[in-house]
Amino acid sequence: MPNLSKKQRAFAKLMAGFISELYRMGYEVTFGDAYRDNETQKRKIASGASKTMLSKHCDRLALDLNLWKGGQYTSNPNDYRIPGELWEKMGGSWGGRFGIKVEEYAAKVGWDSNHFEFLG
Repeated sequence: MPNLSKKQRAFAKLMAGFISELYRMGYEVTFGDAYRDNETQKRKIASGASKTMLSKHCDRLALDLNLWKGGQYTSNPNDYRIPGELWEKMGGSWGGRFGIKVEEYAAKVGWDSNHFEFLG
């Protein structure tokens, strides 16, 4: 478990810097899903809201962020592109890439655009 704890702390630190940068850029955020126990994850799969029991949420290494632009909440996946690409530059994995081919990255956003997870 020490390795997992170390990753969780690194993720929290990286996420803090990411959120600070988003605010500097004029975005605001609220938190969606962070930690999920196995029962919650099973319910997410059953409802179609998740596709795997190997979700990084179960290890406290993922966070779903709700994005606000100009004081308005947005669920438009394309509005998450700039934050998602910033998160990738910082070393994370963005759910906006889930379900699409690499060659389509510039044109499409995948099925989980508000999901940000740790890669380290």
